[in-house]
Parts: sequence; structure tokens; C-alpha cells
Amino acid sequence: MSAAGGIAAATHIPVLADRIVELLAPALNEPGSIYVDGTLGLGGHARLILQACPNARLIGIDRDPNALAIAGERLAGFGDRVQLFSAIYHELPQVLDEAGVGSVQAILLDLGLSSLQIDATARGFAYATDAPLDMRMTPTQDLSAATIINTWSERDLARILREFGEERFATRIAAAIVAARTPRPFVTSGELVPVIADAIPAAARHTGGHPAKRTFQALRIVVNDELGSLREVLPAALDALAPSGRLAVLAYHSGEDRLVKRAFTTATTDRVPAGVPEVPPEYRARFRLLTRGAERPTQTETDTNPRAASARLRAVTRNPEVN
Repeated sequence: MSAAGGIAAATHIPVLADRIVELLAPALNEPGSIYVDGTLGLGGHARLILQACPNARLIGIDRDPNALAIAGERLAGFGDRVQLFSAIYHELPQVLDEAGVGSVQAILLDLGLSSLQIDATARGFAYATDAPLDMRMTPTQDLSAATIINTWSERDLARILREFGEERFATRIAAAIVAARTPRPFVTSGELVPVIADAIPAAARHTGGHPAKRTFQALRIVVNDELGSLREVLPAALDALAPSGRLAVLAYHSGEDRLVKRAFTTATTDRVPAGVPEVPPEYRARFRLLTRGAERPTQTETDTNPRAASARLRAVTRNPEVN
């Protein structure tokens, strides 16, 4: 394990860890039960699940080869209970096919960045550290943050900042970026951050966190097509659950949470018009909610782990009586 990886692993605190175990463990009691961690990261949630559920096996998925290597070392003590796959979580059906698995008992999707990605300065995810404008979770892909910043039109830049960063000064920031890149393309975050800050009115710079936070969030989401992957994986994850199986999703952005809420609402709604006095069994909802709305971390947890502050947790279970 590299020094940076060791530090990240040592400081990594899984978000809502106790609640995740509480929600998923009831589905993992039987021998051979399978738990899928679709966003394995440094393996924090996976390790807790494997400790709490001695009958469970893990299928761990991550697109980041560095994270997979570190997680593999951290989970080595569980032996052949662990299978790791280099993939993006929307490739879940292909991973299960490769593993020879038809259905699973529990799935977790933790959509946040791992501590490794946040703390590894060379990856360019953190706006507070000068680093190359990269932000690729899959290092071999072509699209990077630098490509977007230096080549996309002002209109497209403003659109992604509004849509994925919820940045109210998107138009001003996009115009400033295009003006600043003309003599010399942006190479590092240290060059980009002051341009973003200067484009935001002085009165607004000191509210709502770091002035570059929303721009960097938007770039990361677009570079990695995070919402596209989420749209694809949600129906695949629901279909992969065995009867009484459970799916939990941790979202950190309102766009992510809206997609999860919409998918779960559809999955937990009977397939007949409202007002029908008795719903035939074959038309009942295939799933039911395990959480009321989106659950949030306690103040105690966010004090200990500030990265958990924006987390929203939703979970469902498959109705064993409905095919």
C-alpha cells in the first residue's frame, strides 16, 4: 500500500456506517448470501458488513484501480469471501454474470468520493490544493476536467455549472473562464480557482462554502458521467435483488438524490390506478421502503466527519410475495 493510500485508509470514516449495517444485515443471514458494494472505495462499509455478517460474501466493484488495490489489501483477511471487480457500477449486470451470480441479497451504492480520491492531490478533485485539472475516476478515459475547461463553449460551461453544480453565478463564471483561457489554457486547479472566485460577487464569496466548490462538483460529475451511470444502475440493482433483498443508496448531491427518490417511488408504487379497492397480488409493488424520506447523518457524525454533512440515505427491500 502506498503512503498516500495508507493515510487515506487510516483516516477514512464510512458515512452512516452503523445505519447501513442495520439496514442491510437482515438480508445477509443465510450461508452464501451475497453483498454487492457497487462503489467499494477503500472498503470501509464492506469491512463492517463482512464483520457483522459472517455468512455473507462480497462482490466489490470500483472503477478506480488505486482504490481496488487498497481495498483488496484491507479486506485480505476475509479470504475467499471477497471478489473484487474493476468496473463502473452501472456495469453491475456484467459483473454478476462474470461472477456467475443470478441474484444477490444486498447492495450498497455510496455515491460520494472516497477519501483516496479527495486526498490524492495529483487527481485534481480538491479545489483547496493546486493540482492538474484531471478528476477522472477511471484514469484511462479521455475526458478530463482540463478538456472541459479549455475547449467547451461558454454556453455549455454555464449549463453544466447550473445543472450539476447548482451554481447561481454560472453565467459569470463561464464567461470568466472563457476569457481567461484565451491567452493560455488552464493546466492546474491553482490557476482556475482564483478565476472562479473573482467571478463571484464579493458579498457572496464568503457564504455557502468555498467559492469553487460547486464548479468543481459540476466538473467531476460531468467528467465521470455520474448521473448517467446512476440512472442506468438503479433499475439494474433493483432487478438483481433476490426476494427480501435490500438496496441502500447514499447520495451527496440533490440531482443524485432526486434520481434515487424517483426510482424508489416507482418501485414501491402498486401498478394499478389509485382508488382500486383491492390490488391483485401480481400488481402490487415489487418493493417497499425501508427509510422514510432521506435519512441524514446526526450532528455528532458530521462533527466527526464533515464529509458526511451532505449525505442522504434511502433504502428499499424487495417484496417476497411479488414476482
